[in-house]
Amino acid sequence: MSARMLLIALGCAGAAGFLGAAGNDKTSDTMASAANNLLAALSDEQRATVMLGFDAAERVDWHFIPKERKGLSMLDMSPDQHHLLHALLSASLSRTGYGKTTTVMSLETVLRRLEEAAGANRFTSMRDPLRYHVTFFGEPSEDGDWGWSFEGHHVSLNFTVVAGEATASTPLFLGANPHRVPSGPREGLRALGREEDLARALLDSLDDDQRKRAVIGDEAPRDIFTSNQPRVTPEEARGLAASALRPEQRELLDALIEEYAGNVPPDLAEKRRAQVEAAGDAVHFAWIGPAEPGAPHYYRVQAPDFVIEYDNVQNRANHSHTVWRDFDGDFGRDLLAQHHRDYKH
Repeated sequence: MSARMLLIALGCAGAAGFLGAAGNDKTSDTMASAANNLLAALSDEQRATVMLGFDAAERVDWHFIPKERKGLSMLDMSPDQHHLLHALLSASLSRTGYGKTTTVMSLETVLRRLEEAAGANRFTSMRDPLRYHVTFFGEPSEDGDWGWSFEGHHVSLNFTVVAGEATASTPLFLGANPHRVPSGPREGLRALGREEDLARALLDSLDDDQRKRAVIGDEAPRDIFTSNQPRVTPEEARGLAASALRPEQRELLDALIEEYAGNVPPDLAEKRRAQVEAAGDAVHFAWIGPAEPGAPHYYRVQAPDFVIEYDNVQNRANHSHTVWRDFDGDFGRDLLAQHHRDYKH
């Protein structure tokens, strides 16, 4: 195991202990505690790099490509600081979401090997499982407004705490390249495999009439439609409405949504489930591209309050992107608006 992969593994092990200790504590509280533990371990120079104002424009400037970012890179942190950062990640995500995130990060090593074998050495310097950045917006506390982000190639996690209570967790983006590891010791690994399998199970369950409504295009788009826009608005609800599903098919749709909702801790996941409950039958499933496995494909689940997007198109349909966006709630906009309505500042 390489030194860098060992650091990742050690971080995972440390975070697992934190997860066990967190119990049923409120996510905003455990997140604030973990954030302050990390900040206390940073040097003055590191703190100056990692801390921005809560209203900084950078809070909504997010992306998922391999590029330089705001905040403090894991490359500039010590192993002890990595442990504390992983504790913060595990406090902010569910066990499932934490596992997906760290697996996506580890794929940078696989991608580097594949690109070197293909002669694409110009990308080598960008592929590193430690090339991920953490940024804080405002001072983490159990009663104030603050947020934090964790970003790098194929990972963008964005959390906002309002008045120490309400917590927003979108945009939440995870991608995988390769979507399925084609060779080597990890051959067959799919970091985001259930996101594909559950959608295919739903598509396969549709009869001819249902499929005609669900499939809205023959050629999948190159990427998710919402991209890295700081704010998204609902598009026309296209595809197959939940009202047209049989009970067992609605169970498949709910299982697909739950795969995304379950990336965050229980109290935050319940907020997402409440959105699904409130939407009722006003949820639409749309597919673009062939149904055959291995072909480029895309799907979208859209409700009045949120949209889930998935695509697997690039690199011969072995490069997947997934995202959950809230139309009013990204970066806690709805929570902040409600807070300012309730309390004059």
